[in-house]
Amino acid sequence: MKIIIDTYIPYIKGVLEDVAEVDYLSYKQMTPASVADADALIVRTRTQCNETLLAGSKIKFIASATIGYDHIDARYCGDHGITWTNAPGCNALSVGQYMASALSLLAQKNDFDLSSKTIGIVGVGAVGSKIAELGKSFGMRVLLNDPPRARVEGNEGFVSLSEICKQADIISFHTLLNVSGEDTTLHLANDVFFNSLERKPIIINASRGEIVSTSALLKAIEDGKVSDVVLDCWENEPDINRELLHKTVLATPHIAGYSAEGKANAATQSIQAVSRHFGLGLDDWEVRDIPEAYDIDFSRTTDISQFFLETYDIEADSLRLKFSPETFEKQRSHYPFRREPRAYLSQMSDELKEQFLGQFPLFRD
Repeated sequence: MKIIIDTYIPYIKGVLEDVAEVDYLSYKQMTPASVADADALIVRTRTQCNETLLAGSKIKFIASATIGYDHIDARYCGDHGITWTNAPGCNALSVGQYMASALSLLAQKNDFDLSSKTIGIVGVGAVGSKIAELGKSFGMRVLLNDPPRARVEGNEGFVSLSEICKQADIISFHTLLNVSGEDTTLHLANDVFFNSLERKPIIINASRGEIVSTSALLKAIEDGKVSDVVLDCWENEPDINRELLHKTVLATPHIAGYSAEGKANAATQSIQAVSRHFGLGLDDWEVRDIPEAYDIDFSRTTDISQFFLETYDIEADSLRLKFSPETFEKQRSHYPFRREPRAYLSQMSDELKEQFLGQFPLFRD
């Protein structure tokens, strides 16, 4: 059998070669001709798995090393006997780290205490649930908006989007992209959304770019309806809007989930999924060779916000994109090595470690 793998998925090369013919291609190289004789694909979000790519091919299985799956045409796959999987929750803690550093930097730059703020989280799945835990760990008031969950679990614990627009000081998007149906999220943050804001909040998008309308957000910035903007996801990636780029306080190239652990989890789930589908005997395989965390001197680290900024310099990622937006895709595909907070536990003083684990139990996972 033949398996084609996105060449930029780390920790995966050499794993399947004993059980299959394996080719490594970039998403641009995955064309109808190049995948026609493949039995399976392991991809990232850039590969649009639709009729254009798949028609006439031998493909029977697609594993996406991502949480999101809007790049997979589920209906087409279902109609043509193609099974697909994603990697739910693989990088939830990585996005948690991204948010922890973003919130810490915003508090530092704007001289406010996070515990005095209300955060509204739109989309409370694997990632949004971690962000809710993070907000509570910072002492923030947390509002949750997730209509699909509310219908199943009941309204208690959830609020409407309009309530978030009224009450939140920070609004963070972590929902999947749905382009149709009852729970459409395409341009969820549109002119109507921004015109209903009452507290001039900070807007953060670490989900999908199309959740937030670029034109509506630019107008909201111009009209003073939002205070700051943090964007990791953009419409029309990698050809992002330059005007919006330079009006953000933090701008990154869709890398919130790109920690070493997040990538390792995605590779692990993808290999296991392919193995289970084809009976390859690798159902229990997992990445075990993540490099050690960089050495950091924490002797002068006195608070947790400082710890988050020392272990992940989110501003460096932002400056890199603002300086060279034309290299968006290269920055994403060649993203610098980043370990999650728990990798630094052995380097922390007992006092700081006790404070960290006591205040932020989500990073124990």
